[in-house]
Amino acid sequence: MELCLIFINTTKTTQLVFCIVLGLADFAQFVSHLKSVPNMSSLPCHLSHSELCEKMENKEESKSCSVSVLTWEQVSRLDEVLTEVVPVHGRGNFPTLEVRLKDIVARVRSRLELSGIRVKDVRLNGSTASHVLVQDIGWSYKDLDVIFRVDLPHEAEFRLSKDVVLGTLLDFLPEGVNKEKITPMTLKEAYVQKLVKVNTEQDRWSLISLSNNNGRNVELKFVDSIRRQFEFSVDSFQIVLDSMLAYYELAETPMSQAFHPTVSGESMYGDFSMALSHLRNKLIATKRPEEIRGGGLLKYCNLLVRDFRPASEEEFKGLERYMCSRFFIDFPDIGEQQRKVEAYLQSHFIGEEKSKYDYLMILRRVVNESTVCLMGHERRQTLHLISLMAFRVLAELNAIPDASCVTCYYQPAPYVRDHNFSNYYVANQNIPTWLPCN
Repeated sequence: MELCLIFINTTKTTQLVFCIVLGLADFAQFVSHLKSVPNMSSLPCHLSHSELCEKMENKEESKSCSVSVLTWEQVSRLDEVLTEVVPVHGRGNFPTLEVRLKDIVARVRSRLELSGIRVKDVRLNGSTASHVLVQDIGWSYKDLDVIFRVDLPHEAEFRLSKDVVLGTLLDFLPEGVNKEKITPMTLKEAYVQKLVKVNTEQDRWSLISLSNNNGRNVELKFVDSIRRQFEFSVDSFQIVLDSMLAYYELAETPMSQAFHPTVSGESMYGDFSMALSHLRNKLIATKRPEEIRGGGLLKYCNLLVRDFRPASEEEFKGLERYMCSRFFIDFPDIGEQQRKVEAYLQSHFIGEEKSKYDYLMILRRVVNESTVCLMGHERRQTLHLISLMAFRVLAELNAIPDASCVTCYYQPAPYVRDHNFSNYYVANQNIPTWLPCN
């Protein structure tokens, strides 16, 4: 049996939270030792999983808990993600920035607070959080999504969060670069791939995505409020990073199984254990897909191509119709549909060119079988678009046979079979049915 003790060292200005994992036999001895340590003013008892849920989760969900404490193996993988060097590629002659996620996140948080914006917490989100929780599930994480939970009551806070990120990039420029002549606008043009701002009654958030040529963009998201934070249960996880950032700042001892920060994770799906089970068993589950922009259709097909399967086949037959309907409501124009699918392929299949064709064929099948909101010619137009995109992928892979090896069968024109039509010439020789294309 293992016990997790959380203790606070008040000898430092900033309170530092650690996790000590001990055998039960050592517990009494450890407590006795702690009482003899000077300035050890408090020794809170271990918060069990159920107690943590009671404190952090909505009390109405009494039968499930969205919060859980990470194991040492998961904390170790999180440490690898946060300390890995990620290149931020510059356009033109701008140098590549060597960035560690823990460094840029800590600096952005510090500058936000110095500027008067209180950061409630910082969270790792999306596929990277899923990778931390369950390794080797058949798909690699792409973007490094980090959420800063802040208040954005006015336009000034939106602008300030952007300026803070751009100002932080100056810290990562190589030595010898004259930083005084580099403006925020210059940094934006050189290193920012995408800027998004949403300011409505129900959604208030902004996003700054830093460029990476391999698709592993660092995405910093500043969230005041957002209606929908996940598409499917397997990508609904958020990992709170505050204790990790405190450890990096103050601890002098390397992390180990016996000495590491307590890190909590949350599933926005609602039930952490169930969502984690879906992730481990590669099951697809969601709630109210009609609330998701695009219906979650593209993500759903991405999961299918990676050998995930619906948790309930019967239920998903109906959910597929909702996905398709919402997708075509949000992207009614054929040009919008093409741009959306192409952008998704570009951002989610870098280095996986062979999977693009399979993905498009799955997308075509779902659209063909589950679309009920389009007129016949609109549906055929979309299916034709997907088929052309799949054909282009095969061409890029050189999967189309050499034309010199292809023969074509020519059928006679319809009027040739019309017995009333005689204005044509019939050669007095045997013409082969199969003629080579060349």
